[in-house]
Amino acid sequence: MVIHRPRFLYAERVSVQIVLVHGIRTSATMWRSQLAFLREQGIPAVAVDLPGHGSRMAEDFTLHEALHTIDVAVRDAATRGPVLLVGHSMGGLLCLAYVGGADAPRVAGLIAASCTSLPRGAGLAAYRAIARAVDRLPDRGMWITARILEATIPEETRSDFAAGGYALDTQDTALRTLAALDLATAVSRIDVPLWFVNGQWDQLRVNEALFRRLAPHAELIVVPRTTHLVTAMRPQIFNAVLRLGIATIERDARPAAEDAGRSAGPGR
Repeated sequence: MVIHRPRFLYAERVSVQIVLVHGIRTSATMWRSQLAFLREQGIPAVAVDLPGHGSRMAEDFTLHEALHTIDVAVRDAATRGPVLLVGHSMGGLLCLAYVGGADAPRVAGLIAASCTSLPRGAGLAAYRAIARAVDRLPDRGMWITARILEATIPEETRSDFAAGGYALDTQDTALRTLAALDLATAVSRIDVPLWFVNGQWDQLRVNEALFRRLAPHAELIVVPRTTHLVTAMRPQIFNAVLRLGIATIERDARPAAEDAGRSAGPGR
């Protein structure tokens, strides 16, 4: 299989732009550790809130608006440099659908974390049933959520998932609508550098082998002794994956920029 990667032409130094897309229930605040790391590295980054989440909690969640949110952020970032798109869980599924859409967007690379599972069938039905059962508890499951985070997430990142509020009223609608995504087709279309990142104990590894067959050029990174919440449980490892993505895009974009400079000729 021949991979045709896009070559982005930028007259000046390549400046990779990062767009981060959060998972279900949480918000852009889940990326605080990554945003701090990227800020220290001088790398531009933006974390979006999807409809029905975070600062947009009052909005209805729809696939159209979720994908539009990603598209707006990517188009804006692409005016300044090649874009590395990063998504976690539901955000990862949406990013896969977006990058693998019929009209290829201006994305130079994609990191899809904790999302190698097709949201359909018995698996999705069971996931929704468990989520609804937890939501019916007196505190809507917040005690259980807090105990899980306390047991698995380092103190410095533990509050990141809840800082923007939990989208409890949006969760079931979002899960149901994800079934409409044709992820098998989308993943097979992706021809930019692609990384799948999973925790060893992530429940969404169920279709990991399928995703690797659909995108044979993708790299799979499995983080040992880690759950679904890999970005917060192992932030240093995930930040290293970001550096890998950035370095890859810088490498791929630089020859195009040099070619553009040569074609311009001297004195131009």
